[in-house]
Amino acid sequence: MRDSDAISVLIVEDSPDLAANIADYLEAKGYLVDIALDGVTGLHLAVTQSHDVIVLDLMLPGIDGLSLCRRLRQDAQSSVPVLMLTARATLDDKAAGFGEGADDYLVKPFELRELDLRLRALTRRAHASASLRRLKVADLEFDLDTFSVQRAGQALSLPALPLKILELLMRRAPGVVRRGEIEQVVWGDSPPDSDALRVHMHTLRSAIDPPGRPPLLHTLRGVGYQLKAPDAPAA
Repeated sequence: MRDSDAISVLIVEDSPDLAANIADYLEAKGYLVDIALDGVTGLHLAVTQSHDVIVLDLMLPGIDGLSLCRRLRQDAQSSVPVLMLTARATLDDKAAGFGEGADDYLVKPFELRELDLRLRALTRRAHASASLRRLKVADLEFDLDTFSVQRAGQALSLPALPLKILELLMRRAPGVVRRGEIEQVVWGDSPPDSDALRVHMHTLRSAIDPPGRPPLLHTLRGVGYQLKAPDAPAA
């Protein structure tokens, strides 16, 4: 079973000695390490396995590092951080790497301790960025990149306007959001009749509070709505 605190790294490096040296050092630091000795294997592992960060050599057999990074970003739509390793130290070489989607660049020869520090920094930034794109209240989750919602691991289907209302409520949770503010966010300065919001709130409640689950959505009559975890204090 994977240690949830361990950093999972994929090393794509065609030198077996260097790949093993990096792997030994990182494993001693608590990393989980996969190794690919060519670009084709590296791309396969990158798209079929989950890694926190990738160490990618520029010169590789099969698929070179630039092409691999480009395919990872464009074809696989992967956002996993990539640190490129290369003996090429010119600014143009670095610009080419960054242009294909690399996040950092380390020139050979390098200190393994510096590699460790850079990998940890890349992982921290990636995790922080991901957390900003996912809203969570109790067991309810909203992925802002895919507009997917799930509760207790079960995918939920919501129309566009209830989704917009849910995003507002989750961003403000456990605060109370007044009816007028919800209407302003959803319809701007031209809100429909008073029953329209009630209908959308009913749709939202039916989806996120199914029978058998503790209710998350609460109505404060004459005021507005509140989304809160079951153990959160009442408004």
